[in-house]
Amino acid sequence: MAEDVPKLLENQKSFAGIPECKFVEDVDAFMAQTDNQNNVESVLKQLDEQHSKYKFMEYNILARKRRLRTQIPDLTKSLDMIKILKQQNDTLDTQTLLSEQVFVKASVPPTKTVCLWLGANVMLEYDLNEAEKLLKQNITAAVENLKCLEYDQEFLRDQLTTTEVNMARVYNWDVKRRESQGKMH
Repeated sequence: MAEDVPKLLENQKSFAGIPECKFVEDVDAFMAQTDNQNNVESVLKQLDEQHSKYKFMEYNILARKRRLRTQIPDLTKSLDMIKILKQQNDTLDTQTLLSEQVFVKASVPPTKTVCLWLGANVMLEYDLNEAEKLLKQNITAAVENLKCLEYDQEFLRDQLTTTEVNMARVYNWDVKRRESQGKMH
């Protein structure tokens, strides 16, 4: 599993609270226990629903990982710019991205403040030191969240595999049961 992942709580298997799929060791006992010996379809349907839920969780984890993977470089670039502004004594001539593939020349006078987008169309002005501190905290949180998501994704893969194996075992159990019933009659 991923290294440097934050600690899980004592009885916690994943950060996102993904339920653990139990491996069906003894299919005969499982089918007798669930009282579904004559209704294999309902057991397979339940397993298929569980599999679908795991696939949906996987999709969401992948989307969140993609967002974080684009967010971390953006935060790092902003932090680098703060460091440049803190060292600046004269007007800084630069080019800045206006829109996709469109850059504009800009002259940035020495400054003690900077405006940061916080999300949800909110921008706040910060002193350079406060902005640097906030960006470092955001980068640390994003990296930690990414590690947690990678851990959860691995855990989820195991749950998907276990569910698929359980489905195959129940299906094969039913095929053998039908064959034995057919041979007896």
